[in-house]
Amino acid sequence: MPTVEQLKTLFILSFWATKIYLPVFLVRIDERTKNIVILAGEENKIIIYLDEKWRYL
Repeated sequence: MPTVEQLKTLFILSFWATKIYLPVFLVRIDERTKNIVILAGEENKIIIYLDEKWRYL
């Protein structure tokens, strides 16, 4: 299960992605690291770490 901080960040980032018309194709939890991975648009990948910080790849 994701943490509360991860869920808040997921909601905010998903909102902003769809606001700029990027479709969110996949939201998945990495079983090894417990990070959330978001695939949006053609080449956009966002990782949300356990401490609520996130990274755009």
